[in-house]
Amino acid sequence: MARLLSRLGSFSHRHRFAVVAVWLLVLVGGGVGAATLAGETSDSFSIPGQESTTALDRIGQQFGAAGGATARVVVRAPEGQTLTTPANAAAVGELVAQLGGLPGVATAGDPLDPAAPAVNAAQDTAYSTVTYTAAPGEVTTEQQDALIAAVDGARSGGLTVEVTGEAVQEPPHIGGIAEALGVVVALAVLAVTYGSLVLAGMNLLTALVGVGIGVLGVTIATGFTELSSTTPTLAAMLGLAVGIDYALFIVTRHRQELRRGRDLDGAVATAVGTAGSAVVTAGLTVVIALAGLSVVGIPFLTQMGVAAAATVVVAVLLAVTLVPAVLGYLGRRALPRRHRALTGAAEAVPHGRAFLSGWVATVTRRRVLTLLVSVAALGAIAVPAFSMQTTLVQTPAEGTTAARADALLADGFGEGLNGPLTILFEGDGAAQAAAGTTEAIAGLDDVVAVPPPIPSADGTAALLTVIPVSGPTDPATEQLVADLRELLADTDGVTAAVTGATAVSVDVAASLNDAMPVYLALVVGLALVLLVLVFRSLLVPLVGVLGFLLTIGASLGATVAVFQWGWLAGAVNLDSTGPLISLTPILVIGILFGLAMDYQVFLVSRMHEAHSHGAAPLDAIRTGFRQAAPVVVAAALIMFSVFAGFVPAGDPTIKSIAFALAAGILFDAFVVRMVLVPAALALLGGRAWWLPRWLRWLPTLDVEGSGLEQPAVRQRDDVREAVGATRP
Repeated sequence: MARLLSRLGSFSHRHRFAVVAVWLLVLVGGGVGAATLAGETSDSFSIPGQESTTALDRIGQQFGAAGGATARVVVRAPEGQTLTTPANAAAVGELVAQLGGLPGVATAGDPLDPAAPAVNAAQDTAYSTVTYTAAPGEVTTEQQDALIAAVDGARSGGLTVEVTGEAVQEPPHIGGIAEALGVVVALAVLAVTYGSLVLAGMNLLTALVGVGIGVLGVTIATGFTELSSTTPTLAAMLGLAVGIDYALFIVTRHRQELRRGRDLDGAVATAVGTAGSAVVTAGLTVVIALAGLSVVGIPFLTQMGVAAAATVVVAVLLAVTLVPAVLGYLGRRALPRRHRALTGAAEAVPHGRAFLSGWVATVTRRRVLTLLVSVAALGAIAVPAFSMQTTLVQTPAEGTTAARADALLADGFGEGLNGPLTILFEGDGAAQAAAGTTEAIAGLDDVVAVPPPIPSADGTAALLTVIPVSGPTDPATEQLVADLRELLADTDGVTAAVTGATAVSVDVAASLNDAMPVYLALVVGLALVLLVLVFRSLLVPLVGVLGFLLTIGASLGATVAVFQWGWLAGAVNLDSTGPLISLTPILVIGILFGLAMDYQVFLVSRMHEAHSHGAAPLDAIRTGFRQAAPVVVAAALIMFSVFAGFVPAGDPTIKSIAFALAAGILFDAFVVRMVLVPAALALLGGRAWWLPRWLRWLPTLDVEGSGLEQPAVRQRDDVREAVGATRP
């Protein structure tokens, strides 16, 4: 692989104009395609074949418009008045008529209709259910704006009017001030690392090209298939982070080769053959982790994983082609001005790494103590993860009309009205069956009301609404779903299915829990095989994977402490606490696993390189650490900045995922890879590189590119560095 990539890097360097032109054409073509072929994204999260989602589809078929997306327009009378006074009743009637005529609206219920009232006992709060012809998650922005405008206009008569519901949920956004600040921080870290603003800008620019191509490709795909609205956000967030880091690794190695006295073409070829091999290996682990999400069997999760994986593939391709091409244009300006005239490794080895040399010397000398302390610290942070709760029901941000509407409904009708459950009865005698079970359902725990069933036009189906006592994210409501299904398991001649937002959330959580062991076994297994091929060792990959388990525990534990318990909520601009979004654990596990293995590859490959050239095990650890740690630190700070930039944005789905990823990067890079891994490898000594005889037939990937170097020269340089720079 190293030889192949070396030739690719040399080709890109010699034909740099053509390479740059091709990538720019791809970017422009993606922009044209996105502008002409893009479709709409969806905010719906469902699993085909589950009871709740199948019931929603059947409701749409049996009841037509009743199966569309809904919104609740909540009306409260002025203080001391009721909605039944002539003036207020007329205002409500006018509002209902206006709602019924809005674009995309199928029906708008009259809360004061005696046949189907939706007003509380005090008659000061009521709600109109607005049903759209579009399915949940497919109401257009124009239709949402028209509804908000109607609600704003209705307030002029003295009524308090707010709106909530799935039809007015806003999709996540990209490109806010916080995200831009993360990019600025990444640029500053690059500038400090390189000592050159021009080189830092080049690194960031190539990453942005990759993100642009990836996101534009996802946008084009929306014209041909339905994608979740979070898909382009995840692709952009991950593509930007890895794009910056992968270019950083290659540029850093290129500069090291220039300092050693290589010419430009030789430095580029060696950098792409060595660091590029590590980039490809690291990228493969990320792709495996993301594409592996398809085994979960949830379409929107598969789409998110495949889209993000495709963006990572683009980032890898850019790193091994566009980056060497641009380095060709920079020439020796890739080095700081004071290093450009230096030739030869002995003169050009950079100084200023005394802190890292002392750090790794201390860690490896006190290996048992540092190992125990790091494991204990990460274990303590992971404790909150054992109380983690998840849901798909999103809590609206404080200060929004949706939050105010939910508060009005909870005050006037109880918490349960914000998360009603729907039961679909199908078959001959469905209406009678629904009516016959009403009393039994009303007797269940956590049920406050069961309105009369609504039969379909042909009488073969009926809808029964169940209003819980507790809110939609309360564990009691989730238990009610299980109780209802148990009660309705045996209905002679009629099928009954429980659906609604809470029921869908329960089904998604169950599917994720069932798929998690299969996902972990597949992803971890494939990654272990890849890492065994890279390091020709069993113990090194095992240390890396066990360290990842500590990383994921601490990451999810910190996320639960902040988003569920409310610790330091103000620091992340958190509006309200509650269960994590159901997607958070599996997405964080998938993404962090790939990124953790990135750091494992980049750090340990330099240790393996030093060991393979004759350094003693302890000296190899210290030499490899001193060479790779500065780049890993910079890469981790950049990735942290990019992920952290998505935390203050306000969207709850992206916020919790971005926070978990940012925290995970800190834990993995600065505790696991910088402390635990060197200490563990020092404790193992030469056994760390042991490979059983029966596995020695495995091919050698040569990630370090030893076949590209002159052995005598490389060994002399590495021994000099090991002996002269890394001994405590």
